Amino acid sequence: MHYNARRAPIPKEWLELDEQERLDLVIQYHRRDRLSVGQSATAHAAMHVVVENQIAMGNPYVVPATLNRLMREGLDRHDAIHAIGSVFIQFFYDEATGNKHPDLNAEYGRQVAALTAASWRTQ
Repeated sequence: MHYNARRAPIPKEWLELDEQERLDLVIQYHRRDRLSVGQSATAHAAMHVVVENQIAMGNPYVVPATLNRLMREGLDRHDAIHAIGSVFIQFFYDEATGNKHPDLNAEYGRQVAALTAASWRTQ
């Protein structure tokens, strides 16, 4: 399988891969296209994998719908994945540092649904 964040992977094929294969594909994509991954290629790839998994599973937390809306608002698919991933990373950080959300899934869904291309561009 060949990964490109600008095109959706075939959900069945994506989900048949194990997590390490998914991480490796995302890292290879960023290296191949000489794209920044910040301080950790693995952490960056993990964010991509989480969002791609949610999309491929038809995630009930509005992720697929938000991705499509963000692209209609002008983000390319890669940037839309980053926008959604930024919400996930914040939730992950909050949980790890003890700032727990009482209804994590519902709040995650609300915040993902509230994302706009304009709000992402101002970050």
